[in-house]
Parts: sequence; structure tokens; C-alpha cells
Amino acid sequence: MSETKTLLLTGASRGIGHATVRRFNAAGWRVITCSRQPFPAECPWGGGADNHIQMDLSDPNDVIAKVEVLRERLGGRLDALVNNAGISPKGPEGERLDTFSTDLRTWGQVFHVNFFASVVLARSLRDELAAARGAVVNVTSIAGSRVHPFAGAAYATSKAALVALTREMAHDFGPLGVRVNSIAPGEIRTAILSPGTDKLVESIPMRRLGEPDEVANTIFFLCSEGSSYISGTEIEINGAQHV
Repeated sequence: MSETKTLLLTGASRGIGHATVRRFNAAGWRVITCSRQPFPAECPWGGGADNHIQMDLSDPNDVIAKVEVLRERLGGRLDALVNNAGISPKGPEGERLDTFSTDLRTWGQVFHVNFFASVVLARSLRDELAAARGAVVNVTSIAGSRVHPFAGAAYATSKAALVALTREMAHDFGPLGVRVNSIAPGEIRTAILSPGTDKLVESIPMRRLGEPDEVANTIFFLCSEGSSYISGTEIEINGAQHV
């Protein structure tokens, strides 16, 4: 009988994260989630509350402290780490924050959640990932490669940095048998879509929004044997919006 595989996922409470939890759970994986919120009682996967760790990814001290809790839960191996958590602050009227209007504290908060937490978790759990010859997936964004009408400057640059980090991690983790890739979603039907997204859809060649399940399926592929020689790459999931 094969050993149950384990996924560690940040940012699981909604949208892409929630769909990813469901996809891996349906395949029989144990799913450990971490976010700054307590486990939501309405979440539908079995054992979820017992496998949730409250962690403030914007606080490096909390992340470092909670890694030890994670290590205890993992028991020596981790098959997949998905760095999905991300924040994109807006202005008082919901407006996009550009390089002029983003203050230093906001830059720091965004980079701690969207970028630094990813490398701290992966580096801290490298022995567990190596023991399982596991996979890391970093969730970037179409905003990491172009100015986006809604995503702010701090969000966009943090995601661009995460693409470069994926490349560096693939180089460093490769000798351990660990693969590192990223996915760059475009306009996905989630609760955080900004007003005006319907106008963007008109310019997407596939003429529709992506669904969270479509992103989750790609993440699952990158954590499975079907992608066993894929590392250091970014997969665009945007209905050809990037062309």
C-alpha cells in the first residue's frame, strides 16, 4: 500500500487555494494549510481543521516560529509545497496603488507575504522535500510581466521577483531531487476580481474567465509524476491573454 502524500499550501481559504485543496484531497492527499485566519468551519475537506496552522505570512518572526510546528506535523517528508498566498492592497476608494502611492510599509508587507514567505518555507523544509523528492509550485501572476489595470505596483513586482526566485530555487533544489516551478494565472473567476474585469475579458482570445479548478489541475500536474522532468519553468494560465 502506497504512503499517503502530503501537500502544504498557503492561502487556502478561497479561490485558487480552495480549489487546490479540493483537487489534492480528492486524489487522496493529506492537505496541510496555513494562513493568518483560523480554519473556516465551512471548508469541505476531511481533517481540514486538524491540519490547519494559523500563521501570519507578513510577520517573518511568526513564519520562522511556525516552521517548527510544521516540521512536527510533517514527520520527515513533504511531497508538495504550494506557495499560493498573496495580497494586493488597494487605495481608500479601491484604486490601484502605483509606485507613487504605495508607502514603504505596504511594500514591505506585500513582499513578506508574496515573496519572502515562499523562500523561507521552502528553505526551512528542504530536508522534508528532499526526503520525498517533492515539488514546489509558486503562484505568480500575469501582472508579473506587464502593467495590469488592477494589480498594484508592489503586487506586480513581488510576483516578478517570485518568477526569478523559481528559477533560482530550481537550480538549488534540483540536486536534492526537488522540482520547482511556477504558474501565472490571468483573470480567474474568484472573489477578488476587480470591477471592470468584464471589459478585460473582451480582449482575452478565449473570451472567458478562467476557473479556479483549471488552475488547481495545473498545480496538481506540476506536483505529480506526469511532470517529473519539468523544473524551473512558469506556466501561463490565462486563455492566451499573454499573447
